[in-house]
Amino acid sequence: MNDLAQLLATGVTLGAIYAMVGVGFVLINNVTGIINFAQGEYLMVGALTATTLLAAGIPLAVAVAGATLAAAALGGLVERGTIHVARSASIETLILITIGTSITLSGLALLVWGVTPRRYGPFTAGPPIDVFGASISRQSLWVLAFAAVVAVGLWWFFERTVVGKAMRACAMNPEAARLQAISPARMSLLAFVLSTGIAGAAGAVLVPITGASYAMGLPLALKGFTAAVIGGLVSPLGAIAGGLLLGIVESLASGYIASGLKDGIAFAVLFAVLVLRPQGLLGRRLASRV
Repeated sequence: MNDLAQLLATGVTLGAIYAMVGVGFVLINNVTGIINFAQGEYLMVGALTATTLLAAGIPLAVAVAGATLAAAALGGLVERGTIHVARSASIETLILITIGTSITLSGLALLVWGVTPRRYGPFTAGPPIDVFGASISRQSLWVLAFAAVVAVGLWWFFERTVVGKAMRACAMNPEAARLQAISPARMSLLAFVLSTGIAGAAGAVLVPITGASYAMGLPLALKGFTAAVIGGLVSPLGAIAGGLLLGIVESLASGYIASGLKDGIAFAVLFAVLVLRPQGLLGRRLASRV
């Protein structure tokens, strides 16, 4: 029983990590129709920026804020310099641009920070906490708290603010949104800044658990994309649910089947969802265009 509790606790932590990346995919896709495959690189930038600021003697809270702002600013610059410029191109071309952006950011990070992984200690020092027989590190609790804050914050933003409702309107019908004086271009910029800022903050929170390196973005992007697809690519809360489900399935599979199958299980889940329920668990089935 304790083994099951430990695997579930590990799975929830992993799921929260994947969910934070998946949220970014959903935010950008809902407004622009683009799958931003560079999403993981913004998390990487946030993580490495936080390590640099802390190494320079900056307080932890300021370092996390700096990592968030750095990733958000980079996301905004990339959106203005690539997606906005090529906005008349096909969706396929724009997606290829995000792939090229991912490769570019990873290469630049290699030049700036090198190949040596970086790490700093947990936000709260102390031994792991026992919860229903599972040993949970204190940093894992920070990850879960961060995921909860993001979930509540996004719900409030989209349901209770004018700007959030404008983003939803733009996602539903850009032409109708224009008639209501809502600029899809501005909403695209906001979606990039918001999603990359969340990714940057998530990277700073993850460093004590995963470390930070120039190569960390792609694996997390693939898992985050899987989480977003499981959730249906329709809502941030769906991506969070998809991430938690993926993390738990991965943890149970690695514990009861084989740890080497961890990544394979994730992509098996993605394949099964795409084949059996392509609209995701929380999405609505769309009429076929074929």
